[in-house]
Amino acid sequence: MTMMKSVPVKVEHDGRWVSTTMGIGKDRIRIGAPLDREILYKSMVDLEERKNQVTITTGSDEAVETFRIASVEKVLSVLKKFIITQCSAYRLNAFFMSPAIRGGVLVKDARWEKGAIAVMKTGIWFVSQENQVCISLGDVAGIEFTRREIQGKDLDVVKIDHLIENEVVTSFVLCPKTTLQVLYNFLKEATQNSAYEGELDPLTGQVAMLVYSGMDSSNIENMLQLSHKDLDAIYEYLINAGFAEVLYVRREIQLTAKGVRYISDSMKSPTSE
Repeated sequence: MTMMKSVPVKVEHDGRWVSTTMGIGKDRIRIGAPLDREILYKSMVDLEERKNQVTITTGSDEAVETFRIASVEKVLSVLKKFIITQCSAYRLNAFFMSPAIRGGVLVKDARWEKGAIAVMKTGIWFVSQENQVCISLGDVAGIEFTRREIQGKDLDVVKIDHLIENEVVTSFVLCPKTTLQVLYNFLKEATQNSAYEGELDPLTGQVAMLVYSGMDSSNIENMLQLSHKDLDAIYEYLINAGFAEVLYVRREIQLTAKGVRYISDSMKSPTSE
């Protein structure tokens, strides 16, 4: 029988969170009542995290099961490490630096870490002795096979550009060249759905570039001499093409009679009765 360390957790069951215990073993976990399930790490095909929760997916496309587990950071860190190193995923040992560059500037204290990389259905996981980093495949903006100077040597690396809180950052992976080429090809295939076939028309491309530079809607309208309606149509195209998402809805308002009366009264002379 596999020896397990039992820890308190909450699991989602029938649409609500239930307190229970979870045993963490070397090759599996066991979730207590009301689930009463034993799950092998090698049956897991995906792992997602959100604050103090993880979502584990097992099985094939025909028989997918999902388990949502919440616990303290220390418990989830141990659980994630077991999953990343044993799950059903493309996996290799490598050095990684993530994130390495933010806004064109090297991240302070960024360093190469030795660990494992697992490419799952929804994300790329890096795990070392100290850190666990996930890059969502949906946030990957570019993958490049390139070279980088490391300790005075010009070495082959895979460069991954991705979004963190709507900002483009860069991570690097370093391993033997033959393995690196396989990883590059695998990542290109895993993220091919995010590639855009064709070209944007010049005006739409210009709008996308201005949004990328951080310009707001009012300034874009003024710079390109666009009406609010015209810019909305371009935004709609970018959203439908998967280039953009709605950050917030800008409202246009007009005053009611009550509002007009208040403004009119407030503009009257203080001495008028």
